Order: sequence, then C-alpha cells, then structure tokens
Amino acid sequence: MISYFQAVVIGLLQGISELFPVSSLGHSVILPRLLGWNIDQKDPFFLAFLVATHLATALVLVGFFWKDWVLIVKGLGSSLVSRQINERDPYSKLGWLLVVGTIPAGILAILFQDQLRDIFASPRSAAFFLIFNGFMLYGAEALRKKAKATSEEHSDERLAKLTWTQTLGIGTAQAIALIPGFSRSGAAMAGGLVAGLSNEDAARFSFLLATPIIGAAALLKVPELFTTEGQHVLGQALVGALCSGITAYIAVKFLVRFFETNRLTPFALYCVTAGALISLYFLV
Repeated sequence: MISYFQAVVIGLLQGISELFPVSSLGHSVILPRLLGWNIDQKDPFFLAFLVATHLATALVLVGFFWKDWVLIVKGLGSSLVSRQINERDPYSKLGWLLVVGTIPAGILAILFQDQLRDIFASPRSAAFFLIFNGFMLYGAEALRKKAKATSEEHSDERLAKLTWTQTLGIGTAQAIALIPGFSRSGAAMAGGLVAGLSNEDAARFSFLLATPIIGAAALLKVPELFTTEGQHVLGQALVGALCSGITAYIAVKFLVRFFETNRLTPFALYCVTAGALISLYFLV
C-alpha cells in the first residue's frame, strides 16, 4: 500500500514531469526503485492513483487556459450548428484539430496500454527509454522547420493553420508515451516543431492537447478509487492529486515563459544524462 509520504513525493514529481518533456510515467516507475519503495506498480489501484494525479494536472491546464477553452468550445458549437468550419473563426478550426489530435493516442492507448506497460514498466527499461526520449527531443530541434514570422497573430491563430495531416502526426507521436521513459508532452512538442511550429506554439498546442487525453483517462480509471476495494488508496490519491496540482501550476506557468525564448535542448541533455546514469546505477 502506498503511504501518504510516498503519495506526496510522487504527486509533486508528477505535476512537474507531466508537463516538462521528461516522461512523468518514466519518473514514477524509476523513483520508487531508486528510493527502495516496495510498491506494486502494476496494481490497478496504483494506476488509478497515478491517473488521479494526472487529473489534477488536467484541471490545472483547464484553469490556466480557461479563456482559450471557452472560445474553443464556442467554436466547436458554432461549427456543429452550421455544419461547417468557419475559416474566419480560428477557434472553430482549432477545436476540431484538438479532436483529431486526440483520436490516435486514444485508440492506441485502449488497444495497447496494458500490453506495453506489462512489457516495459520496469525501472531499467524506463531509464533506457529516457535516453531515447532525449534523442527524440534533440532530433526534433535538429529537424525543425523554421517557424514563419507571424508575431502579429495570436498563438491560437497560428495553431489553427496546422493541417489535418500534421495534427494527426502530432497526435500519433503522443502515443509513444505509453512506453515509460518517453514523454507525451515531449513527443507532442517534437511533432509540433517538425510541423513548423515555434517552441512557444508547440508547447501551447501540447498543453491544450493534453487536457482531453488526460481527462478521458481519468473518467475510465478514477472511479475505481471509489469502489470498496479502492478505499485503501483514496486518501493517498487525494493528497497526491493536490500536490500534483500545485507543481503542475508552477510548471505550466514557467514553461509558457521559458519556451518564448528557449528550446528543448536542455531537457534533451537532462534525459540522456539522467537515463545513462540511472541505467549505469541499475547495472552496478
């Protein structure tokens, strides 16, 4: 059974690592092993605990981008009523782009999530794939298309110019995060850079795209905590979710500013270095 102290530590880590492109799932698999915690990470209630911390992150993202989500929902509603996407309303197009970007990862998660976690959910494999997550981030910076200078436009207007194919690619790239060690936000940002977005816009699209994906996972898993069998981790899940929400708010506020002028390179270096050192530690 996970203790309240462990719930606090994992929750704080989750809030940061979910939005930073460094793999929250990988860190939640590696950290208990490094600290010598005897937690059954394949237990369905531990997974429900993790999803509860993810839900807190999603709620923070909804609150942080609240004005955007109001416009996006209005845009989706108007397009449904008129049965067409209004080209003069960027939020109408952006809303449907988010829907399209959510579909690939959602389908792949339903089909392969349990199998991938059974195969790769070990501290050693998570550390190994963390190295490749760093290579992915560095490769995206190397292959990035130069973003067009459209500073007079709002970020959401630039995002609405993504094509359906580009959005499908970004959405599919997220599915790699089903393997612990790869980052969902990192994969989405990398896909955005290759599609021609700036670092700032790629990060913003990643945060918007995270909300429906995490929310859908929470709807499936969190109810397990309220069953008779799940009562033994409900308190810990609430504490972990609160801690996750606090650090998620700090993380998104920092990253929005960070990517205005910076790139993914520092996170790539961290992933390669941390993954290599942890892998060496496990070998020794």
